[in-house]
Amino acid sequence: MRAIIAVTLLLLATSWAFAPDTRYDVLVIADTVYDGTAAAPRAARIGIRDGEVITLAAVDGAQADRTIDAGDSIVVPGFIDPHTHAGRALAKPATSANLNYLAQGVTTVFIGNDGGGVPGGPDALTRMRAQGTGTNVAWFSGHGAIRTAVIGREDRAPSAAELRAMQAAVREDMQAGAVGLSTGLYYVPGNYANTDEVVALAGVIEAFGGVYDTHLRDESNYGIGLAAAVDETIEIARRAGVAVHISHIKALGRDVWGQAPDIVERVSRARDDGLAVTANQYPWQASGTRLSNALIPRYALAGSLARFFERLDSDDEGPAIRTAMEDNLERRGGAAALLVTAADHRWAGRTLADIADALGVPPVDAALDVIGDSDPSVASFVMSPDDIATFAVQPWVMTGSDGSGGHPRLYATYPKAWQDLVASGRMTAAAFVRRSSALVADTFGLCDRGHLRPGYRADLVVIDPDDFVPRATYEAPTTLATGIRFALVNGVIVIDESRYTGRKAGQVINRRDCDD
Repeated sequence: MRAIIAVTLLLLATSWAFAPDTRYDVLVIADTVYDGTAAAPRAARIGIRDGEVITLAAVDGAQADRTIDAGDSIVVPGFIDPHTHAGRALAKPATSANLNYLAQGVTTVFIGNDGGGVPGGPDALTRMRAQGTGTNVAWFSGHGAIRTAVIGREDRAPSAAELRAMQAAVREDMQAGAVGLSTGLYYVPGNYANTDEVVALAGVIEAFGGVYDTHLRDESNYGIGLAAAVDETIEIARRAGVAVHISHIKALGRDVWGQAPDIVERVSRARDDGLAVTANQYPWQASGTRLSNALIPRYALAGSLARFFERLDSDDEGPAIRTAMEDNLERRGGAAALLVTAADHRWAGRTLADIADALGVPPVDAALDVIGDSDPSVASFVMSPDDIATFAVQPWVMTGSDGSGGHPRLYATYPKAWQDLVASGRMTAAAFVRRSSALVADTFGLCDRGHLRPGYRADLVVIDPDDFVPRATYEAPTTLATGIRFALVNGVIVIDESRYTGRKAGQVINRRDCDD
């Protein structure tokens, strides 16, 4: 009898030990799974429990609350977008689902780019955690926001005390979980910071394993030029001892078209020297910014927009400002190459050339009229397809939308990149998945995302590759992409048979959790 009881207890113990591994919240069965490493696809039975990938080889007969048969679709890690402007949308209940990104297969977005920091600061992050977000959210400490808080929009170097205050603010953000420091050295007030200031601030994030992310000081020949701006970024990496990331790498304007191979060579040499230099890229020929940023020289924007118009009206500064604006308009390809994209603006959908004709004034005067009324976002058709293609195939370049209102990149970057790179045969699907998931996670130290492997968060998408196409256009920029059959965020199904489930399963990521 004792022997029978012992055997029975042993069998029960064995069943208890193995039962959890055969019962899942979600089971995804697929013939074509890309795990994020650029390895060839394989078949897998992905068992998910408590928001985590438990196994890629669930046994036959495993039970699940929900089983997804991927059929002819592909299964990939959720894409991670390292450059968005989704902060304000995520903080508002009506738009916090971030559906425009989920419909592209993006399950994690970064905010705070271009030096802007998190709109609303720590309170906004608290609201996101409380109300939920459709995607996960990682965030940068913003140099521009910190500089404005400490010394305003003044065109000068900080005092020693002011620099210490800025360093303290960066340190506080890193302690709170930021992934790194972001600058917008092309924009005001970031443009007023010299290299030494940036090195001093980037040095703060080194102790936290943070990444220095930058909008280059010049992507064209506005000032120091594209090549010198890339060299400055590499210098910051070397002096501060940090990894650096160039946001939306490009050659902007006809004057610098064809420079992509030289930029690639500069970055490759730095990487060969042991520096960690990466970049992101969107696949559009049109950039997106505000009209003032496209045309007005940086020095003239010091202080405020009202102060700019005072300078413009002065005999001392006005003529030089107008000349600079005319030169910048030429760099941007002329008035016909600037399209107003702000949906609620009176000139939405019209080019600057159209506006100038309607007002009966020269283009620069038309631009000043528009900026004085309200400074709208514009699309600027200033990139060469050859340069875009050259940057796209580099192993250190990842996908990033730089999504902004009125530009189709906010709704269609990832499917457009898929069509341009994979459907065209320029890149394998495995390489595309890597550049859009694992490369981002590994670069920015997200220790449990970006890969499909046991122990990682269950962020994954099921894509119909034949239907993964961009639907948004410059004329209809808010049309959702198609092709995402299922999307899981932290193990929760948020897109089910191509329909949003209404669930907000995203998390605000604390980068320091990966240091534990």
